[in-house]
Amino acid sequence: MHSETMSRRAILALAASAALVSAVPAWAQTAPQPARIGVIGAGNIGSTIGGLWAKAGHEVMLSSRHPETLKGLVEGLGPKARAGTPAEAIAFGDVILIAVPYKAYPQLAQDYGAALKGKIVIDAGNATQARDGEVYGEVQASGIAAVSAKYLAGARIVRGFNAANYKLFAKNAAQREGGRMAIPIAGDDPRALAAVSKLVSDAGFDPVVVGPLAKADSFAMGSPGFGLDLTAPELATRLGVAR
Repeated sequence: MHSETMSRRAILALAASAALVSAVPAWAQTAPQPARIGVIGAGNIGSTIGGLWAKAGHEVMLSSRHPETLKGLVEGLGPKARAGTPAEAIAFGDVILIAVPYKAYPQLAQDYGAALKGKIVIDAGNATQARDGEVYGEVQASGIAAVSAKYLAGARIVRGFNAANYKLFAKNAAQREGGRMAIPIAGDDPRALAAVSKLVSDAGFDPVVVGPLAKADSFAMGSPGFGLDLTAPELATRLGVAR
C-alpha cells in the first residue's frame, strides 16, 4: 500500500512538473526555437527592439493601421520581419510588445483588449505630461504599473524596455566593454517573466527581474531607476534587487 501511495505521488509530481514546463512557450525553454513576436507600434522603440529580435532569429510582425507604409522598414530589418495590422500582429504573436504613446492605451484596450487576454505582453509605454493628457494624470495618481494593469486587463504583463531612450538600446545591443547593458523587468506571472527574460537576452541585454508588476514604478520615467546605463550587477544594486 505504501509503495502504491508513493507511486501515485510520483506520478502526480511528474504531472505537475510537466504542466509547469508546458506553460512556458517552447522557444523560452532550453531548445533554441524562434518566437513569434507581434509589435504594436512601429516607431523608435518598436522598430529598434523588433529589429534586434529579427536579427536574433525570431519571427517579428511590426504593425500599423496602414501596414503598407512599413514596407521599407521591414525590408531593412531582414527576412524575419514582416508587416501587418495590430489585430494581425496580436494573432500572430506568442508575445506582444506594446510600444505606442501612452495616451493610446484606452483606445488600445477598447479595440484589442479581448485579443490580448492571456497573451504575454511586454509593456514598454511611458507617460509624459506634454503628450498623454488625462492618462498621464492617472499615472501620477496611481503609478504606471496600476494603470497598465487597468488597460491591459487579463494580459500577462511584463513591464520592460521602457526604462531608457531607444538610442541607448540601439547603442548597447552588442557586447560592450565591461558587460552587457541591463534591462529591468517586472511582472506578476513567473512564466511570463521567464519568457521575457529570454527575449531580453536574445536582444543583446541582461535581464534584471525587479519583482512583481507594482515594482515597475521603480524604473518608470521620472524615477531614479530610469535612464540608467548599467550592467546587471550594478542595476540590481541600484534598485535593491537580490541576485
